[in-house]
Amino acid sequence: MPAKVYFADFRARSFGENKVSKLKKLFEKAGLSSVLAKGDLTAVKMHFGEVGNDTFLSPVLVRAVVDKIRETGAKPFLTDTGTLYTGKRKNAADHINTAISHGFAYSVVNAPVIIADGLKGDSVVSVEINKKRFSKVKIARDIVNADSMIVLSHVKGHELAGFGGAIKNLAMGCAPPMGKKEQHSARFFVNEEKCIACGECEKNCPTGAAQLSSDFSTIDKDRCIGCGECVTVCPEKAIDMDWATDIAEFMERMTEYALGAVIGKPGKVAYVNFIMNVTPDCDCIPWSDAPIVPDVGVLASFDPVAIDKASWDLVNQQQGNAHSHIRKNLDPGGDKFTGLWSYTKPGIAITHGAEIGLGSPEYELVKI
Repeated sequence: MPAKVYFADFRARSFGENKVSKLKKLFEKAGLSSVLAKGDLTAVKMHFGEVGNDTFLSPVLVRAVVDKIRETGAKPFLTDTGTLYTGKRKNAADHINTAISHGFAYSVVNAPVIIADGLKGDSVVSVEINKKRFSKVKIARDIVNADSMIVLSHVKGHELAGFGGAIKNLAMGCAPPMGKKEQHSARFFVNEEKCIACGECEKNCPTGAAQLSSDFSTIDKDRCIGCGECVTVCPEKAIDMDWATDIAEFMERMTEYALGAVIGKPGKVAYVNFIMNVTPDCDCIPWSDAPIVPDVGVLASFDPVAIDKASWDLVNQQQGNAHSHIRKNLDPGGDKFTGLWSYTKPGIAITHGAEIGLGSPEYELVKI
């Protein structure tokens, strides 16, 4: 039986149709409160945005979800985990400061911010999954310990995964840095013909694997942790990897980590995907490029695979923004995410997710 995915568009001509009102109505119509119980410590898994990014989810919308959770008697907390790369979210102190500076103060969202993997990313639980790539995965302790979880995902592109939605939010976002490292199986190398020796990769590499010589940069594969920070900052796109094989393995690893984040919470997890500000890159990037399509709406489901497939389809039905980073597939029906990053294979998260029991790609879209 197809999974139900509830959908509200962003058209509004009255107070009762604004985004907050529609989001609360969606929460009710989808029955998301069924995963919550009085007294539950409920993780609201989200992304607070890197400093310099401004297209992360609005605290106003997050507050609407928090209010609905509180109505059930559950006790929500906003959460994410530390990053693998350098930035303003690598430890809990910096991460919380970043969250507050982006509007996620208690006075605004009515919930505390708790970084789920502890002060330095070493509060971890090993979770058994017994799948193709992993027998066990490393999940942040406070994600595991939470009684229930509402996963709020900003739909967008991603330079390695292609598509960022609920699955990626679970996989990378519920893993501590050591778990993120396990997912990033690929290692990078420098195309010497493209390299202009600008030093950006060396400046941003968190482990010192990228080194600048007089003529070009090199990457020490033994020190490389596969975070992809060098790929993001290289102005000439001179950093490369074996896209034919490594991307597929990365996608399977990521999807299995998503399973590890929820395997211990049957019937206690719900998902909300926001298709707005659909930028080419993850909110981990310290900038926000122009959206690739118009804002579409918000979806809710109990199935992470179904809600991601529905989100992907809805984005692809749009006309692409010619004044954005998207290079091809702009017409309605074209795959906007491979139009952004041609070497990515975002569909693997959907197919592998179905194979390992994470969810179903078959869905029924219920419009409210």
